[in-house]
Amino acid sequence: MFTATLIARPGALDSALAEALRNAWGGGDLVWLSPDEAAEFDMPSVPDTAESSWTALQDQGVDLAIQHSANRRKKMLLADMDSTMIQQECIDELAEVAGVGAHVKAITTRAMNGELDFEGALIERVALLKGLPESVIDDVLATRITLMPGGPVLLATMKAQGAHAALVSGGFTAFTSRVAATLGFDENRANTLLVENGTLTGDVSRPILGREAKVTALEEITARLGITEADVLAVGDGANDLGMLQRAGAGVALHAKPSVQAQAKLRINHGDLTALLFLQGYSRAEFVTPEAPALA
Repeated sequence: MFTATLIARPGALDSALAEALRNAWGGGDLVWLSPDEAAEFDMPSVPDTAESSWTALQDQGVDLAIQHSANRRKKMLLADMDSTMIQQECIDELAEVAGVGAHVKAITTRAMNGELDFEGALIERVALLKGLPESVIDDVLATRITLMPGGPVLLATMKAQGAHAALVSGGFTAFTSRVAATLGFDENRANTLLVENGTLTGDVSRPILGREAKVTALEEITARLGITEADVLAVGDGANDLGMLQRAGAGVALHAKPSVQAQAKLRINHGDLTALLFLQGYSRAEFVTPEAPALA
């Protein structure tokens, strides 16, 4: 059995559209997870028109996801940070302060789209930060970094159901530690910016955490917890996330680069991070809404 989930911005999912798709695909009862926002129905097989329907729905501002009905509620969240749990790329924000923002942003875009080797692109960009005072990290966190909408609710709801949450980033521990603490992640992994006498050296510690290190995190953490990769929901937006997205039971490309969407199991372009709860069959009534967190 398979489950089709339709997700749009609040108030933007037309009931007639959802019912028409259910009827066309011979689905079961249409279940509204959130009125005019998210609905799902079960069906015996994946229709041949699934991909063309996904494309047509995108033009109407609606995301469509099809999954096996069993084991949709996951025991672990494995999340990228930059442009996933936060709305920015931290290295781009540091580069803005250093006066090389446009140059670094262009490299970041190409690396996240899979056009450049991630490790080489990271080394090149970090070198341009040489000489910045370490204190700039706190300044950037305070003035330039904002949480992705829906993130606090996603973490609070999954953790209330006993899920483990790990933040794995090709960015920097100075940022992941703060973001993880703010949102309630159980652990975080990232690269470490090297500092001497309070100044960035323009280098990072080795080995560099990239695509394969994210897969390693998936393997190591699931083994430690005694769960399987099928029990994991992974989310990211860049080419360096593809390894974990393809291995996890539910791999979600969130507002991702086109090359990443083309290879991901699940794609969310219109909803925020709470869409990951709808994908697991949570209704909005089941969401846990914490007090609005601020980066500590």
